[in-house]
Amino acid sequence: MTTSDSPLVLTSREPRGLVTLTLNRPDAFNALSEALMSALQHELDVLATDDSVSVVVIAAAGKAFCAGHDLREMCAQPSDSYYQALFKQCARLMMSIQKFPVPVIARVQGVATAAGCQLVAMCDLAVAASNARFAVSGVNLGLFCSTPGVALSRNLGRKAAFEMLVTGEFINAQKALAEGLVNRVAEPDRLDAELARLVDNILAKPRAAITLGKSLFYRQLENGIEAAYLDAAQTMACNMMDNSALEGVQAFIEKRPPNWQRAEPTSQS
Repeated sequence: MTTSDSPLVLTSREPRGLVTLTLNRPDAFNALSEALMSALQHELDVLATDDSVSVVVIAAAGKAFCAGHDLREMCAQPSDSYYQALFKQCARLMMSIQKFPVPVIARVQGVATAAGCQLVAMCDLAVAASNARFAVSGVNLGLFCSTPGVALSRNLGRKAAFEMLVTGEFINAQKALAEGLVNRVAEPDRLDAELARLVDNILAKPRAAITLGKSLFYRQLENGIEAAYLDAAQTMACNMMDNSALEGVQAFIEKRPPNWQRAEPTSQS
C-alpha cells in the first residue's frame, strides 16, 4: 500500500554499478501519471551523467508492471494542448531510455499494457515472469495505441506488432519471447535469478565498450545500410583505441582472462 508521501519511483544502488528504479504506484497498477513520468525522467536524467552506473533495471511494485497511461487523469483534462503536452512528455521519457548511455533492462513481473508495453519495448532488454502478459489494448477503447506502436514496430516483426495493435489482444510471456518483445522468461520465483544472470554478464564487460556499442546500435538502425556500415566502422576504430579493447585483444592473444581493472577508461571524442 502506498501513501501520498511515498516516492513514486524507488531507487536502489549496488556498489558494482547496478541501479534499480521501481515504479511505485501498485494500487494504480503503476499507471504512468504525469507525476510518475516526471519522477522516472528525473532519475534517468541524474543517472545518465553518473559514470559509475553500468546497468539500470526498471522494475515495478505490486502485481502489475505498468497499466499504461493514467486514464482517469487523462479524462479530467480533455483538451488538445493537454494531450499534446502529455504525449510529448511520454515520448521524451521513452527516448531517454534509448539514449541512456548503458543498458536499461525491464523486469516484468506482471501485466504490461498500452504505454506499459511500450515501456518494455523501449528498454534495451527485458526479462519477464512466465505469468506476465502484454497488450496494446487502447483500440478496445477506440484509441489506437499509436505511440506504443512506434516501439513495438521496432522490436517485433511488422505483422506481429500490427496484430497486437489492431486486436488489442493479450499475448503471454512465451509469445512475447518468440516475437522478440522480451529476451528471457523465468518462473516467478526464478525471475530475479534470471535477471541477475543477465546483469552479471553485462557488468563483466567494459563499460566504455558497452556505451559505445549501445549508441551505435540505435544510430545505425535508423540509417540506410551503407551509412550504417560507415558509422559502425568509425565506431569500431574508436573502440579499438580504448584501453579496455586493447587489453581484451592482448589477453586473447596471450590466452589469459582480461584484466579490466588495469584498463583505465579513455575519453571519446
